[in-house]
Amino acid sequence: MSFYEGYRHPNFAQNKRNTMYTSTTSEEVVELIKSGDRVFVHSAAAAPQVLINAMTGRAEQLRDVEMVHLHIDGEAPYADERYLKSFHVNSLFIGPNLREATQKGNASYIPVFLSEVPLLFRRGILPLDVALIQVSPPDAHGYCSLGVSVDATKAAVDTAKVILAQVNPQMPRTHGDGLIHISKIDRFTEVNEAIHTHILNEPSSIEKRIGEHIAGLVKNGSTLQMGIGAIPNAALSQLTHHKHLGVHTEMFSDGIIDLVKRGVIDNSKKAIFPGKVIGAFAMGSQRLYDFMNDNPLINMLDVAVVNDVSNIQKNPKVVAINSAIEVDITGQVCADSIGSRLYSGVGGQMDFMRGASLSEGGVPIIALPSTTKKGESRIVAFLKHGAGVVTTRAHVHYVITEYGIANLYGKSIRERARALISIAHPDHRDMIKHEASRLYHI
Repeated sequence: MSFYEGYRHPNFAQNKRNTMYTSTTSEEVVELIKSGDRVFVHSAAAAPQVLINAMTGRAEQLRDVEMVHLHIDGEAPYADERYLKSFHVNSLFIGPNLREATQKGNASYIPVFLSEVPLLFRRGILPLDVALIQVSPPDAHGYCSLGVSVDATKAAVDTAKVILAQVNPQMPRTHGDGLIHISKIDRFTEVNEAIHTHILNEPSSIEKRIGEHIAGLVKNGSTLQMGIGAIPNAALSQLTHHKHLGVHTEMFSDGIIDLVKRGVIDNSKKAIFPGKVIGAFAMGSQRLYDFMNDNPLINMLDVAVVNDVSNIQKNPKVVAINSAIEVDITGQVCADSIGSRLYSGVGGQMDFMRGASLSEGGVPIIALPSTTKKGESRIVAFLKHGAGVVTTRAHVHYVITEYGIANLYGKSIRERARALISIAHPDHRDMIKHEASRLYHI
């Protein structure tokens, strides 16, 4: 039986937007995509893979379709060079499934603060023709949920001319901004499959040491922003004896669950959205998605709200934990490229680095291992040729490696260089010091 059999919204007869109210096949859903359209794809773990595959299957019928999205999990088959005449990707954040296409020049990248992505849609800078989304089944009132990813998808749904969905009972129903009435969806197909999960390995000894350093900067009553990965989870695992922590973050993962259950995270000291875990999207295990489902503690909001610096700074003692590819000895942070090779994106790093710095007692952190997997130093005298600066030397405060903490705020170039050399890997310190002496007369 369909999720929708017997359901009739009282205003449905007057709603001309919905052209096919009953569930249909994925192939029929994507028939509404036309050549020349700009198509948004639901972000991260919510990526609607069935519709993505059905759309790609129409490649021979389509030309010059522009794909716009943040990082998406799963496959991005439309980025294959076989389909260059049919699709072009204009990515707002480069995930692993787009790196090769981007580096070959078969896909493009738009540098933009995550907080401002919704403005690109709402101000008509990137007007959307189609939004491909994945939602929970409608409730008794006909409202579906965008689930684990509200982020910029809320703005896409609000502005796209056509909304196409796969409706999945395994998508968690979340509280907050992510509700959409079924009558606003032009066509949909029913899918029953697990959404994408991220299972993290146990942190390495290096990641644990970095996590310990981070945890040492977290005070009772702090508001946390963290990303996904072993370092944030290692830091969270060290906070079991803290009190009255809050969460206001663009994304979160499994690391918060046990802290909530222990009462460590109670959001009681937050000045904005008190009592609530605030996020824009989540990526984690099935345990995380089960924890989020219909949980009024968690509010998933538009990323224009979550990442608004004026909102972030209102909370006390904001601890922002972000990563980097490399940091130079003046404090410039490269986080979206390896030299000139585009690798990820600007994301929300600057939103939270700035918000934390303006928060009373705030602690903006850049955390990274001292070396790459190949043994190259990630604390460097100067960034690689063509590297992008995401966080400027004027914005950076704390830089942390497994060798310690460098507080750069209010420090001169020479003082910064000395502090960063002290947390570089010992095998590289002499070389960096030699370059620092040559460049800055240390």
